Amino acid sequence: MHYDFDQVHNRFHTDSIKWDRTEKLFGDKDILPMWIADMDFRCPLPVIERLISRAEHGIFGYTARSDSYFESFAGWVKRRHHWEIKKEWIRCSPGILTALSIIVQTFTEPEDKVIIQPPVYHPFPGIVQKNNRELVLNPLMLNIGRYEMDYDDLIGKIDPKVKMIILCNPHNPVGRVWTKAELERLGQICAEHDILVVSDEAHFDLIHNGHRHTLFASISEPFALGSITCTAPSKTFNMAGLQMSNIIIPDQQKRAMFTKALDMLHLSLSNTFGIVAAETAYRHGDEWLDQCLAYVGDNLAFLTDFIEAHIKPIKVIQPEGTYLVWLDCRELGMDAKTLEQFFRKQAKVALDEGYKFGKGGEGFTRVNIACPRSVLEEGLQRMASAVHKWVQ
Repeated sequence: MHYDFDQVHNRFHTDSIKWDRTEKLFGDKDILPMWIADMDFRCPLPVIERLISRAEHGIFGYTARSDSYFESFAGWVKRRHHWEIKKEWIRCSPGILTALSIIVQTFTEPEDKVIIQPPVYHPFPGIVQKNNRELVLNPLMLNIGRYEMDYDDLIGKIDPKVKMIILCNPHNPVGRVWTKAELERLGQICAEHDILVVSDEAHFDLIHNGHRHTLFASISEPFALGSITCTAPSKTFNMAGLQMSNIIIPDQQKRAMFTKALDMLHLSLSNTFGIVAAETAYRHGDEWLDQCLAYVGDNLAFLTDFIEAHIKPIKVIQPEGTYLVWLDCRELGMDAKTLEQFFRKQAKVALDEGYKFGKGGEGFTRVNIACPRSVLEEGLQRMASAVHKWVQ
């Protein structure tokens, strides 16, 4: 089956946050949205067909996740990531952010410390601080266009109050797919200090050619028992609105604690359509995903060539995974707020500005390239025109 990712779909009047909320969020209905991390591509056809079939049944009562659902996800992880997991390890949550908040509440105490590695997905600090935990920053280092973990800084910031690190793998927004060696070093440090590794692997299926994703917990049994892995079909298959995530917890005691927390909040059930869509995608979504990855890879090459040719003050931090691209705009010489207004007012594009991702994000911006090539080109043309006027 051939999927046409060049086709432009009108997403207006669907209550899309990305498209229908543009004017409310950015104050201009003519801004091109290239910010929030959802795709402008339709889901795999088998998913759409299965949802239509389920809707035609017409009864949407309480719905359980069957053995078939768990087997489909376990099969996906084994097939795509070469890690054999047991279905009893899997728990479900409405989303990864919900799961992260529950994990922080369950496995740390008020005023314990939680480490994150900025610039990183901007909800992380709030999840820590709103739960009355202390936030500890272990900033990434930018070394010749490539981000790396700072292990010396990490070790220096560990004390008895540090109980958890939230790992982002692949990393959002900088696009790193951490190597096995990098993860092993991190895991050794955390194991030595009894620090729980909570690995947000939302983008784990979205890996560019030449790179391979390693799930942190798949490296060894000690790493598996000392970690919790958060995944979802939302980024992989563009179904964030269906509110499904799969949380992998090999350690029995940790799994029981997480399950108890879910039950206390009455979050044990899932949306009927989310269950149907996710299982269908995990069983029949390989072909769609392979074609999608190829298309996004071509979009990345197009963006890189265009920026090198037409927007020279901006530098592309080449992503190894995700459909998000981190752009270094520091040569434009603007402070964070000026850069934000420049893209909104002069370029007429809505991006996710770097300062929102924390320390080290100032002077950068994040662009979503999971869109038809024509949309991407339009956004880049707008950016080029604005930059040319600025530098003249």
